[in-house]
Amino acid sequence: MTGNSLAVNSDYSIAGGFSAYLNYAYSQRPLSMTEERDLFARYAEHNDLDAARAIILSHLRFVAFVARSFSGYQLPLEDLVQEGSIGLMKAIKRFDLSFGVRFASFAVHWIKAEIQEYVIRNWKLVKVATTKAQRRLFFNLRGLKNTLGWMNANEIKEVANYLDVDESDVVEMESRLRQADVFFDPSFGEAKSDDSGLGEGQAKLLEDKSPCPEQHYLKEDLNKKCRQKITQYLATLAPRSRDIFVSRWLVNDESQRSQLKELAQRYNISPERVRQIESDVLNQLRQHLKKEKISLV
Repeated sequence: MTGNSLAVNSDYSIAGGFSAYLNYAYSQRPLSMTEERDLFARYAEHNDLDAARAIILSHLRFVAFVARSFSGYQLPLEDLVQEGSIGLMKAIKRFDLSFGVRFASFAVHWIKAEIQEYVIRNWKLVKVATTKAQRRLFFNLRGLKNTLGWMNANEIKEVANYLDVDESDVVEMESRLRQADVFFDPSFGEAKSDDSGLGEGQAKLLEDKSPCPEQHYLKEDLNKKCRQKITQYLATLAPRSRDIFVSRWLVNDESQRSQLKELAQRYNISPERVRQIESDVLNQLRQHLKKEKISLV
């Protein structure tokens, strides 16, 4: 074993630039579950830094994948990847095999946390997210909005319930994001690109509809304990409540999500009643998981 640092040799990135770094990252073979466990055992029992470096190298492509999901903020991808790599190394030091999940499922939270801190520090001249609730909104509001316009009262309430924040926080963050997008647009004042009246830079800042890394890359590594607890909880619900919640939240993609009006017709109730049932189940589920020390969001 050589050295006492987890730093990975990066001569390839100096010689060939960021493209060479990405090529190197994607050339690394992902670890099998057995290989991963063996390497972590070596690191935990013998402080084997070579084992830790092997884990880092095999997850560089995952860091790049997570970093790409933040590309809508128009910050250099190489900077996002660098910050994500810091999160990866922090995760290495905190991971324990007793957690019962693959390392990527654990590391994604540390990777995203470092990238999010970087985005918040650099995306705006004026900080738009200083409290915990504002940070949660900053990184989730775009994906939850149905349109690019102002949300109506029901949508605001639905987002607030889902993210467990005050409705006033949703309204304020939406306003901050809309104002900041125009202010920070690099093409502001240039010729418009289309009939929408948005310049090319503004268009790039519109809603990012790409799937989040957990949905696309870590589907097979979802927290088993959380999944089991959700399944157990849903089994206790009345059939109508269970169907409404599953149809609204447990779908493979947004196109399969049932609309309030559709469910209202199915059960001969008002759309508002459907929304109330959905909200009640979500809040109860959140409390159920909270008792188990599991976070739904």
